Amino acid sequence: MTETSETETTAEASRTVDASATNGGDRYDVLVVGGGVAGLCAATFTARAGLDTVVVDDGGSIVKRNAHLENVPGFPAGVNSRLFCEMQREQARRSGCEFVDGRVTGLRRVDDGGFRAEIGSGGDDSKDGKADSVDADSELEATYVVAASWSDTSYLDGVGVDLRVAGSKTYVGDDGLGRTNVDGLYAAGRLTERYHQAVVAAGHGAQTAITLVHDSETPFYNDWIAPEGYFTDRGREVPPGCEEIDETERKRRERESLETMRSFFTEPHPDPQPTHPSLVDDE
Repeated sequence: MTETSETETTAEASRTVDASATNGGDRYDVLVVGGGVAGLCAATFTARAGLDTVVVDDGGSIVKRNAHLENVPGFPAGVNSRLFCEMQREQARRSGCEFVDGRVTGLRRVDDGGFRAEIGSGGDDSKDGKADSVDADSELEATYVVAASWSDTSYLDGVGVDLRVAGSKTYVGDDGLGRTNVDGLYAAGRLTERYHQAVVAAGHGAQTAITLVHDSETPFYNDWIAPEGYFTDRGREVPPGCEEIDETERKRRERESLETMRSFFTEPHPDPQPTHPSLVDDE
C-alpha cells in the first residue's frame, strides 16, 4: 500500500455518519457538542485515549470569521481560518472520531446515568462532502458529554447544569478543569467563559478531555509518542497513553506528515470569507 492510499484510508475510516443510523445501537463513550477549536481538540484527546467519540457539528465555528489566524502556534505567517478548521477536523478523524452533521437540540439523562441527545438538521456549512445533514428528530446516546457549542446553551435546559447569563450571552459553570455540576457533563472553550482566543480554546478543550479520561478511569499517563527505548531502556513499561516508536516508524510518520501538510497548502482556500451574521442580508 502506498503512503498516499494509507493516508486516504485512515481519513475515511472515521467518516461522517448519519445519527439516525445510531438509534437503538450501542452508545458512544463521548459525545462532543460543537466542532469548533475547543470541541475538536477535546474529541481528539478522548479518541486517542481509546474512548469512542462522536462530534455533532453544524459547521458554524466562530473561528471561521477570522480573516487570517496569526497567533496560533506552528504557523509562522498565520493560516487561513477555514483551512485551520478543516485541518483540525481531519486530525480528529485520524484519531478515530466520528462526525454527525447537525445540531444538538435537546439533551436529557437516561436511567443508567448516560445521556440521550436529540439531533436536528445543521445549516449549509455543516456538510463536509461525505454525508448529508441528518434528519430532524434523530437521537444518539453517550456516557459522557462535552458541551463546546459557543454560543448555544439551549439544549442544556433540561439537565440542571449551572448557567450564568451575562447580557445576551450564557455561560456554563465548571470547576476549572471542565467538570460541570452535572455528573458526566463537561464543558470546554468559550462556553465556559474562557478567553476568546483559538489557542486558549484548544488548551481548555484538551484539559477538559483529559479530566474526562481520568474520571472515566481509562488508564492514561500522557498522550505522548516517545522514541524507542525512552521508557523501556530505563527498565520501565510504556505508560498507558504513550507509545514508543523506532526510527523507521518515526521517519514513516514524518513523511506522511509532510505529505498531508503539502496537500492542505497546495492552493488557497476556496471558501469565501464569512463575517458577523448581523452584517449578512437575509435572503
